Amino acid sequence: MPSNLVVRVKEGSDALRAALAEVETELELPGDFPAEVTAAAERDAASPTLPGLDRTDIPFLTIDPEGSMDLDQALHLERAGDGYVVHYAIADVAAFVDPGDPVDLEAHRRGETLYGAGTRIPLHPPALSEAAASLLPDQVRPALLWSISLDAVGSLTDVTVERALVRSRERWAYDAAQRALDDGSAGEVLQLLREVGMLREKQEQDRGGISLPLPEQEVEVAADGDFRLEFRQQLPAELWNAQISLLTGMAAARLMIDGKVGLLRTLPKADPRDVRRLHHVARGLGISWPEQEGYPEFIRSLDTSKPAHQAMVVACTRLLRGSGYAAFDGEVPEPHVHAAIAAPYAHVTAPLRRLGDRYAGEVCVALCAGRPVPDWVRSALPDLPGTMQEAGRRAGSYERAVLDVIEAGLLSARVGEDFEGVVTSVREDDPHKGVVMLSSIGVEAPVTSDGDLPLGTEVKVRLVTADLATRKVEFHLG
Repeated sequence: MPSNLVVRVKEGSDALRAALAEVETELELPGDFPAEVTAAAERDAASPTLPGLDRTDIPFLTIDPEGSMDLDQALHLERAGDGYVVHYAIADVAAFVDPGDPVDLEAHRRGETLYGAGTRIPLHPPALSEAAASLLPDQVRPALLWSISLDAVGSLTDVTVERALVRSRERWAYDAAQRALDDGSAGEVLQLLREVGMLREKQEQDRGGISLPLPEQEVEVAADGDFRLEFRQQLPAELWNAQISLLTGMAAARLMIDGKVGLLRTLPKADPRDVRRLHHVARGLGISWPEQEGYPEFIRSLDTSKPAHQAMVVACTRLLRGSGYAAFDGEVPEPHVHAAIAAPYAHVTAPLRRLGDRYAGEVCVALCAGRPVPDWVRSALPDLPGTMQEAGRRAGSYERAVLDVIEAGLLSARVGEDFEGVVTSVREDDPHKGVVMLSSIGVEAPVTSDGDLPLGTEVKVRLVTADLATRKVEFHLG
């Protein structure tokens, strides 16, 4: 599954902050929660519906970015004979939010949490998402408890999900968890996370799945106002943690397909034309891609510590276009596979940040208990794909606009300079226009030329426009 491209501003300038604020206004993004929603969230936080099952005996831990407060997931792993059992606790939003209450209606309007550059527009009010429903350490919380059995090679053998009270004992940031694993001080759960994570990565490779290791971009504004762009590579601990989420999503999809009701996350197969274009891009970047090698194997071979490979990973995102949701109550729709995961898949592990996860989780709890799926879930299913698609469109527009701001600010003082790059796409209706990737700094921007642009060719382009106010960056190939 592709990772989200994250942009963080470590230090800011007034011009940059103003441009980012203008993006939020222009896109009409949700602002502060209405007073009635905030009040309802505070009432909901004080009166959750608690389950009878108590599993606070399981020593869960959480692993998240430094400073995160909206903790959706807590995990515990243990050996079971030659295999493993993964316990995965997911925040139980439905224990707090009733269908049709102000918090629920506002969540349907928002769809998902939006992430900008150092900002976050949450799906739920902080009284829930960062407090009462969040799996914070040393707090007893209602959760959907997934128990997933794996064999010795990491294959799924059994899955159940039920409501339970849980308590996280440890809170880890990714970098601290990685340091503990590297220096040998990590406890058994983190060590098993590495062991199981690596087995699941091998499972992903064997089934033809891919994960795009998109680096995070951090922008620092120096005292002189100059922008500097740095890349932060994903740590192995992050990727292993992501594999547990993927495992749970695949297990959820299996439950829903068997039960013939649910909400799947889908992605069509890559367009062969895009694969052919990317072969040209790889050639232009000087990266070997044998014709007989499939794109999943090629992507796994990339080393994102190298600028050219970073550029290639970003270019490869075009293979993963067209993701969506498929709701069903009866026959399972076709197609229903997520092409990047190379298996059926569902979003169930981030209900504090994605609306659809609450509903998919409820379906799985009911199916495992042998009970009918609640009417409030069934009645909402038909409209959820549209709601989530619109939320995803808004999130994508926000992310692209933020990147435009960052790139325009980064380059605003460098108009007239020449840069090395690779033409990553050419418009079919006008071959004089396309997109160039600057492999040294990971910026992808429009480029024009007096003649036909050479797709996949390394070129020297001149920066002709970099305007922070209009968020416009353009290069020209003379």
